[in-house]
Order: sequence, then C-alpha cells, then structure tokens
Amino acid sequence: TYIGSIVASVNPYKSIPGLYDCATVERYSRHHMGEIAPHVFAVANECYRCLWKRHDNQCILISGESGAGKTESTKLILKFLSAMSQHSLELSSREKTSCVEQAILES
Repeated sequence: TYIGSIVASVNPYKSIPGLYDCATVERYSRHHMGEIAPHVFAVANECYRCLWKRHDNQCILISGESGAGKTESTKLILKFLSAMSQHSLELSSREKTSCVEQAILES
C-alpha cells in the first residue's frame, strides 16, 4: 500500500509469476505513482522521473528487519532504473539491457 510517496510492502517469501517481469517494468514506466496498484517499480519510476524531469537529487530508503526483502527490493529498483536508462538511450537490444543490468546488479 502507499503512504504518501512511501510504499509499504511485504516479502511473500515465494516467487509470484509476472510480479517483476519486463511487462511490469513497462507498465509502471508509463504511469505516475498512485495511478495503478502499489509496487516497488512505482517508487523507482517516481525517483527516475524526478531525477530527469525536475533535475532533483533522489534517494530511496529501504528499511526492514532481517529477511524482510531489503536486498531483493534494492535489486528490483536497480533493475527498473537500468531498464529505464536503456530505454531513454533508445537502445532496443535486449542483450545490451541485460549486460548493463547484470553489471549493476553484480556490483
């Protein structure tokens, strides 16, 4: 659920098909936060929009207890930002996107 510009989420401790795939990245990249269901991609998209359109510095705080999914949330946000940066550079090759994404995630 959203609490202002904050998304409160729960780690489901299992894979949910379609929840974090490329189609979901695309869907959230086309909407502002609050227009569609709460998602970690919505927060990442808002951050990305503010960075490029308003030229505002951005920070995403990920908090929670051990096992809450902080590391996975960080990876998902980086996945979204990587996809958006590739899209903004108009690179359509999936290989280039996965290469950049993999380098970021491995770091």
